[in-house]
Amino acid sequence: MKHVREALLAADRTPADIAALPLPESYRAMVLRAEDASMFEGIPSHEKDPRKSLHLDQVPVPELGPGEALVAVMASSVNYNTVWSSIFEPVPTFAFLQRYGRTSDLARRHDLPYHVIGSDLAGVVLRTGPGVNAWNPGDEVVAHCLSVELESSDGHNDTMLDPEQRIWGFETNFGGLAEIALVKSNQLMPKPGHLSWEEAASPGLVNSTAYRQLVSRNGAAMKQGDNVLIWGASGGLGSYATQFALAGGANPICVVSSPEKADICRAMGATAVIDRKAEGYKFWKDEHTQDPREWKRFGSKIRELTGGEDIDIVFEHPGRETFGASVYVTRKGGTITTCASTSGYMHQYDNRYLWMSLKRIVGSHFANYREAWEANRLVAKGKIHPTLSKVYSLEDTGQAAYDVHRNLHQGKVGVLALAPEEGLGIRDHEMRARHLDAINRFRPAPTERTDEPSRPEQ
Repeated sequence: MKHVREALLAADRTPADIAALPLPESYRAMVLRAEDASMFEGIPSHEKDPRKSLHLDQVPVPELGPGEALVAVMASSVNYNTVWSSIFEPVPTFAFLQRYGRTSDLARRHDLPYHVIGSDLAGVVLRTGPGVNAWNPGDEVVAHCLSVELESSDGHNDTMLDPEQRIWGFETNFGGLAEIALVKSNQLMPKPGHLSWEEAASPGLVNSTAYRQLVSRNGAAMKQGDNVLIWGASGGLGSYATQFALAGGANPICVVSSPEKADICRAMGATAVIDRKAEGYKFWKDEHTQDPREWKRFGSKIRELTGGEDIDIVFEHPGRETFGASVYVTRKGGTITTCASTSGYMHQYDNRYLWMSLKRIVGSHFANYREAWEANRLVAKGKIHPTLSKVYSLEDTGQAAYDVHRNLHQGKVGVLALAPEEGLGIRDHEMRARHLDAINRFRPAPTERTDEPSRPEQ
């Protein structure tokens, strides 16, 4: 990979240079091994340690198929599905790879005794397969994580409804936490020119997920003036929901777990913030019984912050711990959009508050290509900003996943792959200067590079 890295970092590289690069036989990748799939059996989820299951291995470069691209990964990031993968919950991801491998001869490539994980990347196209016309070697790109086949009519109104819809790097192999990734060409989008590689890699999955869940007509179809309750509002997913609410003229009510996280929400522009730990909310009396009095106390706090109004939209992703309260505090005719369920999948709520008040629960899962494109376009225009808080090396991905699992992070956690250091890949310095404070909102401002020349349009 040394010659690939050197070519990608050359200030005078051209698309022809990249197209002429010989592909390496192998590359470094963060993998799970099938032989380890039972290593955490009998251990509670919160005690499972991703540092023990994630390995940096040398793996062969996969065969390139029709409609696909090989991308040199400059940077990636950690999502909660990285944590799920690494602790083998809810099931080991090898079950996903086996199922995918049975669908076609080409898909059989993904069914391996190792799984290259990761559902974000920013990098450079190295090769494209037959039938790819929109992208070429040398293009600087980011990738969204929706993998679809689109051979069924079901997916042609909304590609998320394709029966063969999968999340790349979670339910498919050859993901982004590696030096090379294999993607379908319709996962690619232009890299925002004012961002570094690690900044550009960090929005992908969570930004697109928040866009569909909150903004899209496939989700809550948020409008100006809506009161939007956002759980984990300074986290990887919630930080983008908070930005979308503010940018769209809504009123985010941000729920966080510390004063530091509350300060970040205020720095983004939110004025209604609830520190749930400081308020001492306990929505469950015990493992089996919720406490409606706490729902009511929570609802009263919300009304204090909204001038007596109830919630129009709940941006739900904790799941079991919060879902009963979310349904209760939503106004009559309001909407609860839900994904992820990081505190547990088995939700419980009092259906009287849903059915008799005509509320809606909308399931939302990632985003289709158009939604992901629009979410990325807003980042490229400087309307939505990365929420990167810390960056790790590829070797330290296990520690990064551990930190996310323990909720020791804020915003998103990035991972450098082929990029040797932070701050590389910036093309539009003038635009960056206008948004620098917002770009660095979740971390101390790094020293800005001034020695990397702008690259001409390719």
